[in-house]
Amino acid sequence: MTEKELLAVACEQFLGKNVQDIKNVVLQTLEGHLRSILGTLTVEQIYQDRDQFAKLVREVAAPDVGRMGIEILSFTIKDVYDKVDYLSSLGKTQTAVVQRDADIGVAEAERDAGIREAECKKEMLDVKFMADTKIADSKRAFELQKSAFSEEVNVKTAEAQLAYELQGAREQQKIRQEEIEIEVVQRKKQIAVEAQEILRTDKELIATVRRPAEAEAHRIQQIAEGEKVKQVLLAQAEAEKIRKIGEAEAAVIEAMGKAEAERMKLKAEAYQKYGDAAKMALVLEALPQIAAKIAAPLTKVDEIVVLSGDNSKVTSEVNRLLAELPASVHALTGVDLSKGPEVLRVQAISDCLPFLVCLHFLFSTPCPHFHCHIHLICLFYSHLPVCLFF
Repeated sequence: MTEKELLAVACEQFLGKNVQDIKNVVLQTLEGHLRSILGTLTVEQIYQDRDQFAKLVREVAAPDVGRMGIEILSFTIKDVYDKVDYLSSLGKTQTAVVQRDADIGVAEAERDAGIREAECKKEMLDVKFMADTKIADSKRAFELQKSAFSEEVNVKTAEAQLAYELQGAREQQKIRQEEIEIEVVQRKKQIAVEAQEILRTDKELIATVRRPAEAEAHRIQQIAEGEKVKQVLLAQAEAEKIRKIGEAEAAVIEAMGKAEAERMKLKAEAYQKYGDAAKMALVLEALPQIAAKIAAPLTKVDEIVVLSGDNSKVTSEVNRLLAELPASVHALTGVDLSKGPEVLRVQAISDCLPFLVCLHFLFSTPCPHFHCHIHLICLFYSHLPVCLFF
């Protein structure tokens, strides 16, 4: 039943009654059910199993009180007693049994306690021995472990020391590497500075020396180019001048050649017309040139020494030269001067006379020790070299 249904039934059953009346109705109902249940149980069951007894009362009485709108939530047996002390006597016997069992239990407990104590002591000793053994083993293991740890610690310490030294060496190497890099950077900067200085010096050299030199060279080159152009122009002008002169000279020579050819033609015609007299005239005309060619080597003589002791002999030598002149001319040209007209012979002698006079003057002058030093000065007179000796 739900709470609303129980409430409706309760109102129906107990409406108009007070609380005490309600309690009495419920109590009487429970007592009736309690008595009915007690009739089904023994005294020992009631005394010894109170919880079961209370449970049976709740199960039997619950439907009846429920029809009155009441629900049993809890039912407890507080005490069980009787007027003839049956339950008390039963309790004493039970108490004695319990006491006996308690004593036996105590003795057994003490016995078991002694045995257990001995076992415990033995176990304690065993445990202590095992503990001591374990302690010894632990100490031995500890010492071994300690030695191993010490060895490991020493190894680790040595490794750490070696690692420290290696790390120190690496750090030193790293520091040295960084120093080298710094030195390299400084050297690069120094090289850059030197390069800048070289560049500055080069620029200064260019500004102070090379450019002025280039300017001077350019100026000289321009002057040279101008001089070259000038010389070329002068050379061209000179060449043109020479060409003009050459052309003029060629024209003159051509004209002179033509005139000479005409003259020679006329001479040839005259020579053919006049015969031997013409030939003799031609030879006489060439005599001064022949005498000049003969006397030409004497112009290169610095000093001539003539040894002679007789002035008359020199005069006779001159006379001999005059006498032999026609024969010499005849031997050279084939023309006999002795057979020519008188006027031509006189002309030949007159042409050679200056040369002969010089010889006479030379050799007729007194000279100590029968010799003289002759200095020659060549003079040209009428196309004939006149030699003055002094």
